Amino acid sequence: MLKTLRKAFEIEDIRKKLIYTLMMLVVIRLGAMLPTPGADGEFIREFFANQQGDAFNLISAFTGGSLEQMSIFALSISPYITASIIMQLLTIAIPKLEEMQKEGEDGRKKITKITRYLTVLLALIESTALTVAFGRQGLLIDYNFVNGAVVVITLTAGSAFLMWIGERITEKGVGNGISIVLVINIISRMPDDFIALYYQFISPANFAMGTLAAIIILAVVVVMVVFVVILQGGERRIGVQYSQKVRGRKSVGGQSSHIPLKVNTAGVIPIIFASSLMQFPVLLASFAGGATGEGTGIGSAIMRGLSSNNWLNPRDLIPSWGLLIYIVLTVAFAYFYTSITFNPMEIANNMKKNGGFVHGIRPGKPTAEYLQKVLNNIIFIGACGLVIVQVVPFLFNGIFRANVSFFGTSLIIIVGVILETMKQIESQMLVRNYKGFLNS
Repeated sequence: MLKTLRKAFEIEDIRKKLIYTLMMLVVIRLGAMLPTPGADGEFIREFFANQQGDAFNLISAFTGGSLEQMSIFALSISPYITASIIMQLLTIAIPKLEEMQKEGEDGRKKITKITRYLTVLLALIESTALTVAFGRQGLLIDYNFVNGAVVVITLTAGSAFLMWIGERITEKGVGNGISIVLVINIISRMPDDFIALYYQFISPANFAMGTLAAIIILAVVVVMVVFVVILQGGERRIGVQYSQKVRGRKSVGGQSSHIPLKVNTAGVIPIIFASSLMQFPVLLASFAGGATGEGTGIGSAIMRGLSSNNWLNPRDLIPSWGLLIYIVLTVAFAYFYTSITFNPMEIANNMKKNGGFVHGIRPGKPTAEYLQKVLNNIIFIGACGLVIVQVVPFLFNGIFRANVSFFGTSLIIIVGVILETMKQIESQMLVRNYKGFLNS
């Protein structure tokens, strides 16, 4: 990877794109330090200091700590991510949007425009809910309409500005801008997590035990990264043969190809869906100041089970029933999301039109059924991989109370985006080499 970056900096066009991307990332981190006018940052920091769990870890990671500091980028690009997922689901459900998507570049531009408007609307709703929910509890220095409106406008504008930066990085920089913005926010939280691990396990111990703790932490991180790289890069290739056709005096077709089916077909979406669904009641109760699991009633018991901070605790394993539900939801969402984004029948029909077929399988419906069967097996393997990645942080949190934000979901995002960005850099370098060869 370092060798690829060094070669990329030697090429002027790619070097300009990399520098532009780095400058935009600096702007993002500077904006994450600017406080929201009229808001009491100390209140929100105290609130998050008393909250733990997967949902709060996700919020902290996705916003890069901006929400905890109540900066102008407190919402980060979460509204855009939500809007993109909603549009992807609506594209399947609404025929008009599906037709728009199939129109090519013009259709994609229309969908992108709708996504932008939906992002601003969601940012407005989220900022208003945040201001109203926390306003009376002490979020605003002076709780009145004017200060509340200032906070809502600032947070909405900050989220829209981050969306604009992400699109500019995609256009003038390197990689997918929105993904890169998300990754830089997650990475910005890693130093705090490592410092917390140092003071929790290494600093209080003697030299021998501290060294052993450091080695174990490093080994776990390396093993998790390697596992996620394998999970993200793994794929099943289904061979496709295209029949040879004679057109006039020329023979066309006859070449072999393949259909790549990724092991982790749905990416990180199943974990996000499952985590959001599980933690929504916990977040709602926390924002409303209701039951958080400290009582003895049924409501408190349910809250303890829904909060990932109580899972896999050797002293009290009863709340771990929530983890079982979490795992089931992750597997279910993996099948659900893949089913709406991958259409075996459409692929089979396109292959049939172009004279393609899978070896030993008849074209048309038999091919679609074969692809669906293979896909179901792959989805299960990928879902099991996601479950392993998501359970490891809960295991360490339950046993050692090591609560960090860069494991699980965050790690999958970091590895996936870095690998995809490096592929884009390598492809741009390859295209430039071809151009240079043709020009010479």
